Amino acid sequence: MQAALAEKTSEPGDPLRRMAELLLDFAMEAEVSAKRGAEAHERSDERTGYRNGHRERRWDTRLGTLQLQVPKVRQGGYVPSFIEHRKRSEQALISVIQQAVVQGVSTRKVESVLEALGIEGVSAGQVSQLCSALDEQVERFRERKLDQSRYVWVDALYEKVREDGRVESMAVVIATGVNAQGRREVLGMDVFPTESEEGWTQFLKDLKARGLKGVQLVISDAHEGLKSAIRKVFKAEWQRCKVHFYRNVLVHVPKRSQAEVSEAMKAIFVQRDEKSAKAKAAEVVKQFQARFSKAMETLEAGVDDVLSYLHYPAAHRVRISSTNPIERLNLEVRRRTRVVGIFPDRAACVRLIAMVLEEIHEDWLTAEKAYLTFEDQAGGQEADTGKVVPMAANQ
Repeated sequence: MQAALAEKTSEPGDPLRRMAELLLDFAMEAEVSAKRGAEAHERSDERTGYRNGHRERRWDTRLGTLQLQVPKVRQGGYVPSFIEHRKRSEQALISVIQQAVVQGVSTRKVESVLEALGIEGVSAGQVSQLCSALDEQVERFRERKLDQSRYVWVDALYEKVREDGRVESMAVVIATGVNAQGRREVLGMDVFPTESEEGWTQFLKDLKARGLKGVQLVISDAHEGLKSAIRKVFKAEWQRCKVHFYRNVLVHVPKRSQAEVSEAMKAIFVQRDEKSAKAKAAEVVKQFQARFSKAMETLEAGVDDVLSYLHYPAAHRVRISSTNPIERLNLEVRRRTRVVGIFPDRAACVRLIAMVLEEIHEDWLTAEKAYLTFEDQAGGQEADTGKVVPMAANQ
């Protein structure tokens, strides 16, 4: 079914109408199989009738005229239930539109489809209203109870949202974590006018109020407001993103020398313990101090925060040393939101992104392999440095 849907919707033309036709054809085949007690070409003692090909049927809907392939049966005939009951058909079409929007088909494109079909007077705003039924599902996902997450990643991406008659670039803040079984989860998301200490503090407090506990390490970029919020809300250790740190240092190095400095910095992050890493960092500073004083000042100031991951098990370090895991998630969100361009309001932005995140969240929880392995779920683990990292108490 999914392969057929992907093939059908990749064809040029009207994507929503093709999706509706395909899904309704699939529903009719399933209905006929249930009524006749057997699939097409299936041998069964419980069969109550036989198929006799298909007939085309025109069906006028809010999406325009659909061309359906209605199965024919030899005894008793067949009329699809969604044609018999108008309410059911409306629900089917609304579900198609909802899924199309979640998959990134913009409401403006839906409006263009309707106009091309000769249906006038249906605005993009009215199409968006058809998606409002998703709001209840979005709220359940965003307000569900949380549990333990030893590591938490937080980041923000920006989307254009229309508010009070103006288009604003708003911060979409997202938090992910790893649960007690070692599986990734989307913990929460929200939309704020901008990144600020107040906004981040409220967001993290909401996660805590929903039950998030056991947080030992929070991984993020070096946004000052976020750092302060992490200290106030979780009182957890902070890991500065290693990749962002590289960029912060190299921005003060001429391009012709960036490869040289980058190669030297790599030696810091291959060390097995914090003491060795700091000693290597001191060597790098000494090597380049005279040539790139500002870059080395940045390195010295941030090296403690960027080495926090060395306090944790070696098997976890690659994944907890940067925000790369959540930035890959951001890329998937942007792929879906790109076609929208400008969201009509903040609620529409929350609706689409939350639904995308819920899809990804479910994929993570049902993945074949866990993201991380915790050898001792009850009492913590011992890292290579010999430092015991206990499970945090309920915070």
